[in-house]
Amino acid sequence: MNDNEHKEIYRKAEEYIAHEKSAPFRQEVMLSYDEHADDDLYDRFYTALAFGTAGMRGVIGGGSNRMNPFMVRKVSQGLAEYLLTQEEKPSVTIAFDSRNYSNLFAQAAALTLCANNVKVYLYDTLQPVPVLSFAVQHLNTTAGIVITASHNPARYNGYKVYYRDGGQVTPPHDIGIAEKVNGLDINRIREISEQEARNKGLLLPVPAEVDDAYDAMVLSSVLRKDVIRQQKVSVAYTPLHGAGNIPVRRMLERLSIQCHVVDEQVQPDGDFPTVSMPNPEDPEAMRLVLKKAKDVGADIVLGTDPDSDRLGIAIPSSPDKSEYTLLSGNQIAVLLTDYLIERYNDLRFTDKRPLVVKSFVTTDLVRAITEAHGGRCKDVLTGFKYIAEQIVDVDSSSSEFYLFGCEESFGYNALKGVRDKDAVSSAVLAVEMMSYYASVGKTLQDRLNEIYQLYGFYTEKVLSFSYEGARGKEKMKQIMESFRSRRRGEVFADLTIESTLDLAGGDQTDFPRSDVVILTFTEGTKMVIRPSGTEPKIKYYFFFKTDSKDFSRYLASLDEKIASIKAYL
Repeated sequence: MNDNEHKEIYRKAEEYIAHEKSAPFRQEVMLSYDEHADDDLYDRFYTALAFGTAGMRGVIGGGSNRMNPFMVRKVSQGLAEYLLTQEEKPSVTIAFDSRNYSNLFAQAAALTLCANNVKVYLYDTLQPVPVLSFAVQHLNTTAGIVITASHNPARYNGYKVYYRDGGQVTPPHDIGIAEKVNGLDINRIREISEQEARNKGLLLPVPAEVDDAYDAMVLSSVLRKDVIRQQKVSVAYTPLHGAGNIPVRRMLERLSIQCHVVDEQVQPDGDFPTVSMPNPEDPEAMRLVLKKAKDVGADIVLGTDPDSDRLGIAIPSSPDKSEYTLLSGNQIAVLLTDYLIERYNDLRFTDKRPLVVKSFVTTDLVRAITEAHGGRCKDVLTGFKYIAEQIVDVDSSSSEFYLFGCEESFGYNALKGVRDKDAVSSAVLAVEMMSYYASVGKTLQDRLNEIYQLYGFYTEKVLSFSYEGARGKEKMKQIMESFRSRRRGEVFADLTIESTLDLAGGDQTDFPRSDVVILTFTEGTKMVIRPSGTEPKIKYYFFFKTDSKDFSRYLASLDEKIASIKAYL
């Protein structure tokens, strides 16, 4: 740091110490300040957590570049001021998951909103993201908040904002909130005690009827209850120390499904002591539930992340159920799309055309299946809030109905009453799907193989690289610019570029502007490059397809190609 930067960082530290109400967070900064730990202070204050993809997320700790009560209060003050421009008497529903300090941050958000005369319905127990999305609509509140960092490591937490339609905020609301937050004079942050907020009728508990209504909606979506009961399904399940434990097991019990839970991962614990990453995408996170499945001979294996918006699935790969195969996010999306559209064709509960919405980094096999059955498949940007927009739009359509939304990152939802990823209802749907195929003598692997025979073999690979801190942020910017400059005929890792599409530039597409580059190659392979919206990473998505029926040989041929790409990156 030069002298001016040094003075500015210490000024920001003093300001934070003066305004942070929570002693542990304040003391963290005071310790660095007193010991003149310049590098530590710089990392805490060189920037402020931004209100970005529907909220903010960061490492827990003291400082403007950390998740703490002060930053929660600051964002909540900005949110309150924005909501008051939208209606005279706004209201907000707030939920939180099992992460460290989630309940403290939820309380800080609630009281700041109440201090601005915004009515708040606050959950007193941890809840999944989909339940919050449903509750916002059921209670007809102006907005919603979930305190969560989803699947991130234990040191993270976050703040996600929803609007009255139950989806995460999108333009113009996200922009409006961000402007209020960024332009906020922190001396305007208002305060009120919990008792005063309750006495004034500004702070209320979420009525139990909300959970009952959500349960009823999920159960009513199960169209083959008799098949499930006849198959006497056995499930191995892990909530990964998160909010899914109670609702997922409650749903399965209501359907008379035998559920074997991983005892070591049942209790909520923000340290996630049994995993390095509480993400069902990570095979290591599913290790204990796979062991449980082998012990009990489970028919299907389920795992949900801390806020229960992501669902992982494994299926038996041997007749005696001594071995299991973890499905990829794309394979789950394919199987659920195929099952739902087949179920629709079989039961014909409406004459409307089915709409399937997927992120543009989700396999195109979903599109092939949907269109082969007369449905429409819509691609949207990454982030389930864009899928939620389509749910809202199609709700008033006279010709189409929402069937399913999916992301390759283990996010699925087949309920129009939820406007985000829903691992709870998707877990139930997966059990129904498995039960149905079992009733006609097939396994999920059998059905997946049939799909490949019908439509061709699609496979994908995702690579990601992390770039921490200020230097990492600059490096990510340089990498994205280098891909934007690539042109037709250039060679990338032995692949010849056919076209470059820049979603952040002037290229005309159906997508809103976004920091994304798409390269297609002459052999038909496609690569999508994008920075993560929630982590300091750049993600590279590769899409491959072949009409060859020898899947194993094709996969073996890809190993060398992927190794070459990875080495280049």
